[in-house]
Amino acid sequence: MMRQADPITTKNKLNQHQAFKISRFKPLIKKTKPHKHEGYFELIFIAEGEGFHWIETENFQIKAPDFYFLKPGQLHFWQFTAIPKGYVMMFREEFIDAVREMKILQQMQQMGDLTRIPVWEDPMVGQIFEDILQAYQEQPLNSDDLIKGYLRVLFAKIANRIRSTPSNGKENPLCDKFLSMLSQQNPIRHQVADYAELLQTSPQNLNQACKKKTGKSASKHLSAQLILEAKRNILHTDQNINQIADLLQFNDASYFVKFFKKHTGETPHQFRSRYFGDL
Repeated sequence: MMRQADPITTKNKLNQHQAFKISRFKPLIKKTKPHKHEGYFELIFIAEGEGFHWIETENFQIKAPDFYFLKPGQLHFWQFTAIPKGYVMMFREEFIDAVREMKILQQMQQMGDLTRIPVWEDPMVGQIFEDILQAYQEQPLNSDDLIKGYLRVLFAKIANRIRSTPSNGKENPLCDKFLSMLSQQNPIRHQVADYAELLQTSPQNLNQACKKKTGKSASKHLSAQLILEAKRNILHTDQNINQIADLLQFNDASYFVKFFKKHTGETPHQFRSRYFGDL
């Protein structure tokens, strides 16, 4: 895999007035550059095609039928070796009514960090995507309600397939807002107190909320996000360690190296060499 010299880009394929969009995959064999999406989710169904889908630091071999769910701020790119057929659906969280569509939001939260639905061979899935595409293109009366009805069915099928349950049965909007903010903020702030201030709470309350929701403190989530951003730039750009430390707003490169090794067990150079060898 070749790395790009340019910084990782953030794409926004929804304009400011759009909350939902669906389209078919372009019938092209191509490789995309590593990128993130700003402020929206992606549901991707691949009915036919071969190649690879890299999400964060994990490389999936495409095995159609294949299904992916990407959250705002996640990095990914494609490398197809056969013409793909399928659908890409994009929507902002506000497209899902928090009152009327609470079940969909709960099912999305239950998926946690899962990005790929394993062994997705339900014959109805392709037809659901096609029906959503038709409703989106033809815009019949109450098309949004129609699309959301299809989404309810789709997410119910996903929930049944992965059989996942939340770590805690209670909603925790404070932790949810923090995790959403953490995944999308650039650059990432290094202190929990900064996020607590933005969320108009105390660091103690924020830590407690995250522990209750996920079993991990806000500071652990913050460190994990910093490591994730570091790995993204180590793997997907040609920036040196000093540049990456500066990008992530560490005081100096030596502290960044110590921080990275503390949380991963290896230095940034060792991590890069493990993927690419000594370059």
